[in-house]
Amino acid sequence: MMKQFLFSTNDSWTGLILRFSLGAIMFTHGAQKSIGVFGGSGFKASMNYFTDVMKLPGLIAFAVITIEFIGSLCLIAGIGTRICAILMIAVMLGAIFTVNYKNGFFMNWYGSQQGEGYEYHLLVIAICTALLCTGGGKFSMDKLIQ
Repeated sequence: MMKQFLFSTNDSWTGLILRFSLGAIMFTHGAQKSIGVFGGSGFKASMNYFTDVMKLPGLIAFAVITIEFIGSLCLIAGIGTRICAILMIAVMLGAIFTVNYKNGFFMNWYGSQQGEGYEYHLLVIAICTALLCTGGGKFSMDKLIQ
């Protein structure tokens, strides 16, 4: 029953578009943190920032980096789409409640606030929620597992 829910999907373009778009966007964030591309600082510096500056437990810091990097690749391939969506929701809620809520809703487009707001995070949560409803869609590896 649980396997059927986690890996079931239809053949819709909607799931493909949502998971591929989110996967590509989250890949850049995860790659910054894990391998230091796209202007990122890499794994060691990201771990140090999360644990020393943000005071997150090492396991949580590792999970955030892994979910953003490996989870994004899984989304692109459509492997464990719903699992990845749940994990991404957890990361986004964590980012909202640990960092972004105090900056308000809007992103910092004009440099007029202390940091970024949480509108981006809510958009990611909405996309993940849609993926929970639809599954991975067309060309999803989940179809082979179901």
